[in-house]
Amino acid sequence: MYIKYREDNNLHEQNPINMRDLDKAMNELNLCEKTTEDLGLIRRYLERLTLIIERSRIRDYMMLADSKRRLFLINFVAGLGKGFGQAIGLSVLAGLLFYLLSSWVDLPVIGEHIARLMDIVDNYRKR
Repeated sequence: MYIKYREDNNLHEQNPINMRDLDKAMNELNLCEKTTEDLGLIRRYLERLTLIIERSRIRDYMMLADSKRRLFLINFVAGLGKGFGQAIGLSVLAGLLFYLLSSWVDLPVIGEHIARLMDIVDNYRKR
């Protein structure tokens, strides 16, 4: 049995070789003991690499990337969540900043500027 390898880049048209066919092809060859050990080592590394790829969930990512609608929906929802989080965070920080500024009004140098800023905010609230 010969394993055929085509050098063209049409990978989607090629049938993948399963491990049983590969084992059968390797056993039919008359190999020396050293080559058999090397092939066994290569096979173990390939199995380990396959396991790593399976665990990395790259197949799930590829399925996600294939569906443009699903990818758009997930990114849209993630953007809404980020925007909502930023708005809440900015509100909390601005409230904390105004609280700290109101306690510093009595400072000699920047107190006037802070008082003016607070007057502007109060005038805006009255409108």
